[in-house]
Amino acid sequence: MKMFFPRFHEMKVFLDTPVIVSATAVRGLCADVLREVLAYHELILSIPVIAELNTILFTQLNLPDDIITESIGFLYHDAHVSERFGQMDININDKEDILILSSAINGDAELFVTGDDELLDLKKMNGMEIVSPRMFWQKVKDKSRD
Repeated sequence: MKMFFPRFHEMKVFLDTPVIVSATAVRGLCADVLREVLAYHELILSIPVIAELNTILFTQLNLPDDIITESIGFLYHDAHVSERFGQMDININDKEDILILSSAINGDAELFVTGDDELLDLKKMNGMEIVSPRMFWQKVKDKSRD
């Protein structure tokens, strides 16, 4: 008989699309971050991120459709997909990032992990902390020492 134990999620984490792409394409810090989030946290995704991820995996990484479908399906299955929409008024240059940040906030993410300097400069939005993959990893290491 299979026992079911509820999964404890330490934090609600939204990964920016380039972090997910990097985790998919190469082994390294972003892959470690993705594994950590999937194992111990709640991954928050949004339809705009899934659409952008699909486009990048196909056009830039030239992955076959079946691999893209499997990868996105895997993430989609393990994530909470925020279906709340509403673009916020955020003063940044990249207008596409406004939709992504708004999606993270609407999905009640506590942490937004990105490598984008403009977004990192914001530091915090509506109670959601904005950190780099390295900063996220450091938070996890610091917490494990407690």
